[in-house]
Amino acid sequence: MPALAIDFGTSNTAAAVMAGGRPHVIPLEEGQETLPTAIFLDFDARRTLVGHAAVRALIDGREGRFMRALKSVLGTSLMREKRQFLNERLTLIEIVGRFLARVKSESEAHCGMTFDRALSGRPVHFHPNPARDAQALADLSDCYAAAGFAGVEYLPEPEAAALASGGGDGLGLIVDIGGGTSDFTVFRRTGTKTDVMASHGIRLGGTNFDRTLSLAHVMPLFGKGTNLKAEMGPNTTEAPVSIFHDLATWATIPFLYNGATKRDVARMTKLAVEPEKFARLVEVLDMELGHDVAFAVERGKIAANGTEAQGVIDLREVEKGLSAMITKADLGAGLTSSADQIRAAAAETLAAASVDAAQIERIVFVGGSSLLGVVSDTMQDMLPKATPVFGAAFTGIVDGLAIAAQ
Repeated sequence: MPALAIDFGTSNTAAAVMAGGRPHVIPLEEGQETLPTAIFLDFDARRTLVGHAAVRALIDGREGRFMRALKSVLGTSLMREKRQFLNERLTLIEIVGRFLARVKSESEAHCGMTFDRALSGRPVHFHPNPARDAQALADLSDCYAAAGFAGVEYLPEPEAAALASGGGDGLGLIVDIGGGTSDFTVFRRTGTKTDVMASHGIRLGGTNFDRTLSLAHVMPLFGKGTNLKAEMGPNTTEAPVSIFHDLATWATIPFLYNGATKRDVARMTKLAVEPEKFARLVEVLDMELGHDVAFAVERGKIAANGTEAQGVIDLREVEKGLSAMITKADLGAGLTSSADQIRAAAAETLAAASVDAAQIERIVFVGGSSLLGVVSDTMQDMLPKATPVFGAAFTGIVDGLAIAAQ
């Protein structure tokens, strides 16, 4: 019995098997090749919703807890801490296990067979620290066990994408910019054979891009960069930035909705030089709108990357008429540092493979964030002789995993 190929991503997840000699992506939701890696613990119905159903529950304002980008938390102590969610005490291992169990059951129902084993994609490195990297893999293995899989094996995501790259013979570079990591593989294609020559990865992805843009364009509307008056005397100090970083980070948003954080923000509001901005922050925490804000930033980013060259970060859920504009120029300027890191990591991969930039014939872009102009432009500037390939940005990894699983 072949293993079920699963691309468990920070933002989206896909599953596939081989059928008729080709990878077949399983529709985990009707008509959809990918499933948002999103979870909603519905307190009223006392059930766990995943994917678009989880996102709809958030948008509808249902009572519960929304979580996204939990892959970014792998390898941290947060994964194994028991937390109270209404009538349940759960770890994030158990919560991610529920998500993967849904992937398993939907795949089994679609294929009419039982999958006891999984072949899962993984970043080249979850973390630069080797101990945390190993812990992240152990955490993910425990998530698969919690989902009911008897065993799981792993294949680096860009190497899986190389297996599915197709095309003609020659040297290629996989550029896989996912939600939480950026991964690269230099490969040589000869006929139907794919040889992986070198792989490398860094902890940087689309959720980092969102955080950068949120900190620059949204968090100042909530008080970031403004001053607090001293409780005694005329002095002022800048508001602490930690809460704004957590609110701008997908994975840490759910952990802000607690009494201690709300008391800190209430105190800052009383001392704020611009209290109206902190009043918005109070609204976000009281009404648990952090993910609504994050989705607004993501939509603005996508719009600014499109043909209109600008996007609106619509914050009407926080305050009527509140918004921020973001342009394609803002994307380029705000993500320059990220683009430089991606370029450096790609160069390191080429060096490890003993390949010059001029030898690369194809750049295969994988992952939704690889479609950002600042990313593709950076890579094409680095490899001007290479042909860009965008065709399998969302399914290239799971296609390759299905090939490897067979």
